Amino acid sequence: MIPTLAQRSLEGRRLRRIPDETIVDMQRAGFFRVLQPKRWGGYEMDLNTFYEIQLALAEGDMSTAWIYGVSGVHPWFMALLDDRAAQEVWHGDTAALICSSLMPAGRATPAEGGYRLSGRWRYASCCEHCDWALLGALVATGNGGPPEGRIFLLPRKDYETIDTWQVSGLQATGSWDVTVEDVLVPAHRSQSMLDNFLLKGPGQALNTSSLYRLPFGQIFVRGISTAALGALQGMLNAFLDYGKTRVTRAGGRSAENPFVQLLCAETAAAIDEMTNTLHRNFRNLHAYARRGEMPPLEERLRYKFQSTEVTERCTLLAARIFKATGAAGLSEGLSFGGILADLMAGRQHISNQYEYVGSSWGRRDVRSRKQRFDALNTLPNVPLLPRLTPASRICPTGGEMATSRPTLLAGSRLRHWRWLD
Repeated sequence: MIPTLAQRSLEGRRLRRIPDETIVDMQRAGFFRVLQPKRWGGYEMDLNTFYEIQLALAEGDMSTAWIYGVSGVHPWFMALLDDRAAQEVWHGDTAALICSSLMPAGRATPAEGGYRLSGRWRYASCCEHCDWALLGALVATGNGGPPEGRIFLLPRKDYETIDTWQVSGLQATGSWDVTVEDVLVPAHRSQSMLDNFLLKGPGQALNTSSLYRLPFGQIFVRGISTAALGALQGMLNAFLDYGKTRVTRAGGRSAENPFVQLLCAETAAAIDEMTNTLHRNFRNLHAYARRGEMPPLEERLRYKFQSTEVTERCTLLAARIFKATGAAGLSEGLSFGGILADLMAGRQHISNQYEYVGSSWGRRDVRSRKQRFDALNTLPNVPLLPRLTPASRICPTGGEMATSRPTLLAGSRLRHWRWLD
């Protein structure tokens, strides 16, 4: 499918949605069933297989891989919900697709039998190809405490889509807005964000595979970043083909330029490293799930940072490749500009905010190291170590990291995203 997706890429940008025939091809290949429970016609394959498919799709078209990384994981999430939700979605059509916008932009209030939901959500990728939507909202607890973050599942008749997707990259994802006006959502079509973090859901009583005991956040954030890795591979492939015949104004062949050769080597090595990290992390997560163990929080934070780091590194390498193509690389007939624009658009997603996620993991890491050193300093009959300055409060320029860090997790609307680690 990779050459076919590459040929359709420009059409998708102009349509600002994935072509219908691409969705049909993906459905026919069974891609959306990879993580779907066997009870509902799925394959229950491992996450490594899922991301290998996403990497391959991205080599042809990053937008196609993007919507797969989003809508393709929703069958996994459905396995966590009360089975009545799965019956509603898949009873008539086990190939039904689900879009999402999980930022808690909605408002929900408890009601008899469920919740009343209203709001407007942005960036619901692939929503025009989907029959259902997963939407995030906050629910007031009524006891003076912070609101509860929940995800709600709604059928197409209960929400409207609005075409607001006029953008410079990932145009084909069709990431429109979704609006809901005071709709009653049954309780069995809702899941607590906290339960997601704790690796539990009512659907696990029937969907017993260890696949459905993995951390929600690890799966979703990798679905957002992995398309960038495949797109960079596609860009490198195109660059290598382009360099075989390109002759610079100076008269030399690009393939013989040592700086171009170094760039290709750096990019290939980075792709190899990041791909191996992806697969190692999910082998580890699957092993925890098979043992019935919850992965340590510090490990989950590290994995989350390694996910966000992908888009940061890919955009920087892609920009260097684009510059190396010269003025000819501006041509719409070549893929370089489009891929770079897609990568930059993907980098803007909240799950790919490298600096915020990195500072969160780094702050916890340096604090734990300080505690270990302080413990050593208090042991009897052990030479005193130089007492450390709290590293978590010092940045390389001498400023205060703690006081300058954005309050991404502190606000009542966003604090719940910490549960996605």
